[in-house]
Parts: sequence; structure tokens; C-alpha cells
Amino acid sequence: MFWKYGLFFSILSGGIWGIFWQIFFTIVGILTLGTPLSLELSQIMIIGPLAGILYIKSQKFLSLKYHIIAIIIISFLIFISHLGNSYQGKDENRLIIFLLILLTSFFIWISLNHSLNNLSPGKLSKHDIESFYIKFMWGIGLIVLILITLIPFYIMIMTSLKNQQSLILNPLDLSVNLNTDFKTLFSSYIELFTNFNFHLFLFNSFIVSCATVMITLFFSIPGAYALARLRIPNKKIFSGTVILIYLIPSIVLIIPLYAIFSYIGLRNSLFGLILVYPATTIPVALYMLRGYFSALSSEIDDAALMDGLSRIQIILKIAIPLSKPAIVSVGLYVFMIAWNEFLIAFMFLDDPNIFTLSRGIMSLNSSEIPQQHLMAGAVIATIPVMIIFLYLEKFLISGLSAGGVKG
Repeated sequence: MFWKYGLFFSILSGGIWGIFWQIFFTIVGILTLGTPLSLELSQIMIIGPLAGILYIKSQKFLSLKYHIIAIIIISFLIFISHLGNSYQGKDENRLIIFLLILLTSFFIWISLNHSLNNLSPGKLSKHDIESFYIKFMWGIGLIVLILITLIPFYIMIMTSLKNQQSLILNPLDLSVNLNTDFKTLFSSYIELFTNFNFHLFLFNSFIVSCATVMITLFFSIPGAYALARLRIPNKKIFSGTVILIYLIPSIVLIIPLYAIFSYIGLRNSLFGLILVYPATTIPVALYMLRGYFSALSSEIDDAALMDGLSRIQIILKIAIPLSKPAIVSVGLYVFMIAWNEFLIAFMFLDDPNIFTLSRGIMSLNSSEIPQQHLMAGAVIATIPVMIIFLYLEKFLISGLSAGGVKG
């Protein structure tokens, strides 16, 4: 029954975390040095479990000083075991290689601290075993999610700062010479705004996205309130139909919409996009806001009606102020949909002067345009949404969680 002992979990955790971080920092080394590196796992399969045993045997002595000593010990073991074979490079890269070894040791130890905290080396209770697996899987899942998000963004940024010659000579080399002057380093971004009208793309996307948000909220707020508060015949059928509309793929609707808007002369215009986008966002906005309005106490509405307020006044003076987190989260969600939408913009827009960002980036996907320009365009399209999301994050989380209380 060795598998029920904390010592077993320290060996298991150390081995898995060691392999995980070794693979990760080998990839980091490849991207940083621009040199193909071999992946050596045999030594880390020994050092990782040893680190796990070291952690669980010394928990009572853990302090900042001890953490530092433990990381140095793991780094020394990696170095003397020739685990650095996977980090071999030129002499001028020795500092980076040493840093990779140190980071590997640091993250192995931090991961062990997360997984094995408060576990004893002896036999564990069922609760302790379950707690270990929950923390371990949560840690793995969180790290993988972060890496899946950050690595592509890192590659986009580094590629956008390279020049065409260096990309052709070594596509794997994503290192950047920071001694380069500002104009040369950010030449791709400068050319996008000077030669490819990216300022127009940003402006067009901003106008279309903001208009979509306003139109969507204008119709979805009273609609969601009516579904949540009023006695409407066949309300359940209507609610199901609303979300069913949202589930219809855009590709199914794009052909008839293309034909209709071409006939009435609205296809190659931003106004046409502003008319189409709310049709795809209003159903989901109705569904999300209805859940939030349903969670509000109906006694508030009853008291307002007794005071002589109309339903419109209740929405404007009571429902909207109380629902700010939900409205902000829905508005942000709609903004991101409109900002990132590509298919409809690609089919509707032909004039480069009215391209949205997604349509403009697509125009850069050509063999005649350097790859770093395409990556710079992707970075420009991503950063505004990230800034808005980080600024309104607290509203987004509270709004979405509150919207799921009732349905």
C-alpha cells in the first residue's frame, strides 16, 4: 500500500513536475537561442523525485532561506548530472543556459510546494490523498492554460520585432537585439500605420464594435427584463428560440445576407456590418441578462410599482443601476465578438478604406508582405481587447457569476 504514503506522492509529483518543466524550458531555450536543442529526460526523472523527497522530508524546516538553498541544490544536481546536455550551446550562450537551469529548478520547487504542502511522508488519509490530486491537477491545468495563452502571444511579439532577413536565416531564433534603435526595432508597426492604413482599421473596428454594443444593449436590456419579470404567453418557448438563433452557425446565414445586402446596396459598408452584428449578439445578451434580472428580488419591482413608477422607469432607475456588473460584462463580451469577427467582414467588405481590423489583417496574409507585418497586426488587434478586459475584469467576473444564479 505504498501508494497511500506521502513519500509516494512526493516521488510522483517530483517526477512529473521535473519532466514538465524540463520540456518547457527546453522549448524556451530553442526560442531564445534559436538553436535546435536535444531533449534529455533520463536525469530529470531521477532528480525530480529526489527533489520531491527533499521537500516532503523537510517541511518543518521550510523558510525563505531553506527555499533558496533547496533551489541551489537542485540546480547543482542538474548541472553535475549533465542535464545541461539539452541546453548545450555556444560559449556566449552560457549565461542563458545557466539561467534556464536555475529557472527549471525554481519552478520544480515552487510546483512541489504547491502540490505537497502540508503532506506528511507517512500514510495519508483519504482526505489528504484527494486534496493532493485536486491541487496537483489544478496546478497542471492552470499552468497549461497560461502557457497555451502566453506562448503564441510571445511568438507574435518576438516575430513582429524581427526583420525579414533574420527570419529567413533562422526562423527558430526569436531573440531580439535590444541595442537596436527604436525605429528599426518597431519598423513593422511603423510601416503598418504609414503604408497599410492600420489607423483606419482601428478606427473602423472601434466604431463598429461600440455601435454593436449600444444597439445590443438597447434591445437586450428591456427584452431580458420582460422575459425575467413579465408574464408573457409561451415565454419558455420564446426563450428557447432566442438561444437557438444564437446557435445557428454564421456560415449558414452569410449567403442570404450577402445576397440581400448586395441588392439593397449595404454590403460594402460599415453600416451594413452594424446592422448584421447585433443580430448575432442580441440573443446571447438576452440570455445572459435574463439570468441576472431573474436573480434580483421581485419585491423591489412591486414596491416601485406601488410608488407609481412605470416599467420603463423601473428599468432605467432600478434594474440598470443594480445590474451594472452584468451589463458591463455583456457589453464587454459583445465588444469582443464584434472586434474579433472575421467571416462577415471578409464577405461584406471590399474597400480597404473601410476594412475592420480582422479584415485588414487578412489582407496582410500575402507572400508579398513580410511575416513580421502580419504578426505586428495581430498584436495590435489583441492589445486593446486585453487592456479593456483587464480594466473591467471585476465587472466581468461578478456579472457572469451572478447571471448564472437563475435561468
